[in-house]
Amino acid sequence: MTVAPEIFAPARLGPVRLRNRIIKAATFEGRTPHALVTDELIDFHRRQAAGGVAMSTVAYCAVSPEGRTDRHQIWMRQQALAGLRRLTEAVHAEGAAVSAQLGHAGPVSNSLSTGLPSLGPSRRPNPLSLRLTRAATGEDLRRIVEAHGNAARLAIAAGFDAVEVHLGHNYLVSAFLSPRLNRRTDNYGGDLEGRARLAREVLRAVRDAAGDRIAITAKLNMDDGVPGGFWLDESVEVGRMLEADGSVDALELTAGSSLLNPMYLFTGDVPLREFAATFPRPQRTAIRVGGRAFLKSYPYREAYLLDSARQFRAALRLPLILLGGITGRPAMDLAMAEGFEFVAMARALLREPDLPLRLRAEPATRSLCIHCNKCMPTIYRSTRCVLQTSELGHIGNI
Repeated sequence: MTVAPEIFAPARLGPVRLRNRIIKAATFEGRTPHALVTDELIDFHRRQAAGGVAMSTVAYCAVSPEGRTDRHQIWMRQQALAGLRRLTEAVHAEGAAVSAQLGHAGPVSNSLSTGLPSLGPSRRPNPLSLRLTRAATGEDLRRIVEAHGNAARLAIAAGFDAVEVHLGHNYLVSAFLSPRLNRRTDNYGGDLEGRARLAREVLRAVRDAAGDRIAITAKLNMDDGVPGGFWLDESVEVGRMLEADGSVDALELTAGSSLLNPMYLFTGDVPLREFAATFPRPQRTAIRVGGRAFLKSYPYREAYLLDSARQFRAALRLPLILLGGITGRPAMDLAMAEGFEFVAMARALLREPDLPLRLRAEPATRSLCIHCNKCMPTIYRSTRCVLQTSELGHIGNI
């Protein structure tokens, strides 16, 4: 009988040794106003590292300028290298590893903000910019695949221990996987093999660029949460393809569509009023009136993606990272018992970046996160927990 590992036992992720099995999941930090690293971004990840996670994930590092959701996000270029190096050094000084989330926003990009056209598998209206998303050409896709490889090289030069390639939430690669969004008739459309081609090419480019120098993970949608979208049966098959390709060291399993159904991933309360307040007045009114159709309500429960993730655990030998409703030892221990190698946390660490240290000292510790999701609208002006009553958390400013 196999004994489940302890959540605070060291583990290997590809070539990287991690001090435990808790990963700070990628959450856009809202601390890069000029698309470059700031002291505030460095301090954000330093606090996560000091709080006890094994690895903190920097989000979001676009592979090209039009691959950002908006103009404030980092895109991987030589100008960003010095700041990224300062960030990795700060995290390493706290004893943690650090990963860069790489990807292309595709149809989730707001072209009004970036000043560049958003790209997708097919031409369609973009609800974010109220413009049309342009169908990516073959030349676009070749450029974007190459850009992923170049971004991985830059991440290595900056001292990152890992990269996480974004295949979720209907960002570009995820949109190609979706039968609802991908209506192409060329080699990148049609059946699952065609729709998965871009994902496989992107990850092969990253692996070819990185070799075994850093760990490579992929954040894969299990389910888009929209009718006619990418769903479990096909996602498991894509997982099998990636495992056979040998291009990833682990999969982080996610769900939902930033384009069509974002609350499907987050679950919990829907902060409609707070979301509306972040937009100019005409859009604010529209969100208040019709926002419930976009921001749907799903009840929160611990480890809420586990039921779907079990199907991947049964089908794959690859290490898997369980995400979604991981806030305390019961969910962590359950993940270990079910055969997952790592867990990923996000919102709970915004409230309490030192939660892993306190869970290690006292396993009965309960997270203060109440799943109100009021942190979500703060991504436009510095992502944080709004329930903090002062500027000081347990180990510093959050």
